[in-house]
Amino acid sequence: MTSAPLPPPPSGRHGGLWLAGGVVLAVIAWIAFSGVGNALVYYLTPTELVARGDAAIGQPVRLGGLVKAGSVIGPATDLTFVLTDGDTDVTVHSTVAPTSSFREGAGAVVEGRLGADGVFEATQVLVKHDENYVIPSDGALPSPGSLTGN
Repeated sequence: MTSAPLPPPPSGRHGGLWLAGGVVLAVIAWIAFSGVGNALVYYLTPTELVARGDAAIGQPVRLGGLVKAGSVIGPATDLTFVLTDGDTDVTVHSTVAPTSSFREGAGAVVEGRLGADGVFEATQVLVKHDENYVIPSDGALPSPGSLTGN
């Protein structure tokens, strides 16, 4: 009596393809999301910074808020002003000149460190602007304020 030939053992080929495909997708997802994370700019409000207490002292952070009216003192290369979120004020000192659109009442984000004296030493001052573009009237040249919506 001869027996029928045995079927070949399962090769596991399909499982390997699924595993390889999953690894490729995981790598693509990791690259995509790690790149997006680096492009985002996160900042703390003055209230959030002060809430960190002593843990915030000396730590590099970005601080965002409005430049408080009447608080800007000194020349652009030795500038002191107050950033506020409406609840908490933080005094900021910078030896780096801000852009020409820096002004009281405007939004700003500063990068730097909070000192033990409570003054935020900024190494960079970025002025926030709105996304509204005002089209100049016919024949008029755009003014700097029209480019920022002011």
